[in-house]
Amino acid sequence: MLVAEKNKATALDRLLFGAGGGHVPGEWGIWVFIFGDMTWYCLMCVTYMTDRVKHIAEFNRAAGTLHHDIAAVNMLLLLTSSLAVAYAVRAVRHGIRGRLVSALMAVAVTCGLAFVVNKAYEYQSMWHAGYTPIGGQAFYMWYYILTWVHLTHLIGGIFVLRFMYYVSKRSPLEPGDIRSMECCASFWHAVDLLWVILFPLLYLVR
Repeated sequence: MLVAEKNKATALDRLLFGAGGGHVPGEWGIWVFIFGDMTWYCLMCVTYMTDRVKHIAEFNRAAGTLHHDIAAVNMLLLLTSSLAVAYAVRAVRHGIRGRLVSALMAVAVTCGLAFVVNKAYEYQSMWHAGYTPIGGQAFYMWYYILTWVHLTHLIGGIFVLRFMYYVSKRSPLEPGDIRSMECCASFWHAVDLLWVILFPLLYLVR
């Protein structure tokens, strides 16, 4: 009984505080995809900033019409989801499965869905106020392009998380299954990173 409790405590310590033997997660293919995707997206952001410099007063005025509170909440949601996914992968690596992993994945998916709901509300609110991508203002064109591309990635990421959850339920869990979970988690972290870039770029920079 004492040995079992000690092993359980050791596993939880590894989950919370990590262990040695770090490695690059997932497969090289997912990192090629993420790198290519991030490069393309960063080029879009650079083009946006170039356009912004040319029309800085117009962009500043338009940025003031955005819902900064919703964007901040979405930032917290995605950071929370990334943390949950990271702990879920770590738990599976160290043999901690069952309800803990299910709860962590549920938190991640719920945060992602909440982001979608918040974004839909923001889009609807702005559209009704007349802030559309076809209104002749470059800022709103860029706002909808950049956030819509991110939103499509995030919706795809929610399905990726669902797949990740199903993989975590396999028994026995093979090393390839853990790598699949790491690939899924890496994609989700990349989606979150895109919002970390977008949030200050669209809502805070003046």
